[in-house]
Amino acid sequence: MAKELFIDASAWVALAHTKDQDHEAAKETYSHALQNYQKFVTTNLVIAETHAILRRRMGYAPAIQFLNALEKSLRALYVYSAEDLETAAKEILRKYKDQDFSYADAVSFALMKHRGITDVFTYDEHFRVMGFRIIK
Repeated sequence: MAKELFIDASAWVALAHTKDQDHEAAKETYSHALQNYQKFVTTNLVIAETHAILRRRMGYAPAIQFLNALEKSLRALYVYSAEDLETAAKEILRKYKDQDFSYADAVSFALMKHRGITDVFTYDEHFRVMGFRIIK
């Protein structure tokens, strides 16, 4: 299997939004990721979350530009949330009731475990709590 990197909404937003506090760091991390990973994996829930944030913060054009760029990407693997992932996500949410994981986070965790992905591009520390390696 190709070396895969999961990309979370916080990273997509930081890349797209030039006024985001993590924008410059995100550009460097993305450049590194382009050299070290064959596939960038994300979910429809992460994409929906990213689009909503970009639409609210930046407006229609940047939000749709994000969707268009992702659609054209040869590296992005867009995984739709399915019943098996959502069942696993609910188990994660029930098991880690002391954490404030979002449903999208839990689906992301389930997908990463299912695909054997260990590395994630994110600014969300919940991924570290779940044992994944956040790249910088």
